[in-house]
Amino acid sequence: GDTAVGRPHLGSEVSVVVYRLALYSLREAIAARHGEEAAAQVFRDGGWIAGREFCRNTMDTSLAPADFIDQLQEALTARRIGILRVESLDLASLTMTLTVSEDLDCSGLPVSGRTVCDYDEGFISGILYEYMNIDFRVVEIDCWATGDRTCRFSVARETVGS
Repeated sequence: GDTAVGRPHLGSEVSVVVYRLALYSLREAIAARHGEEAAAQVFRDGGWIAGREFCRNTMDTSLAPADFIDQLQEALTARRIGILRVESLDLASLTMTLTVSEDLDCSGLPVSGRTVCDYDEGFISGILYEYMNIDFRVVEIDCWATGDRTCRFSVARETVGS
């Protein structure tokens, strides 16, 4: 929609606290009704849809991989979603390790001992699918909520049966 028309006085920005209030209350409601893994999967699925739409509406998918990654880093930072870094990238095998610092979903949360960025897993996967038309498995391996100060994601091309 057009937030300039719909929110002429408040604009399109919202605080991280309000965003997280919506995110985690919805996750808790889904988990209470359907279980933790179902809630995690719903958030991954929602993130995948959002990632595809984000890519379609803000990214130039005709760019070479290095330029696309540069553009993605700029887009995520400009929208205050997080600071994306590529730790490793193997284009031949389509595997990579990505980090997102100051992540919108979890940076500053108390340590719970478990990763919580299910939505981000889906979001990254959706962006990559839209760019390459290939399914990717994205798994968060480090998280602010596990005591790390950045979120780290292992990314690999999805294989049949995995």
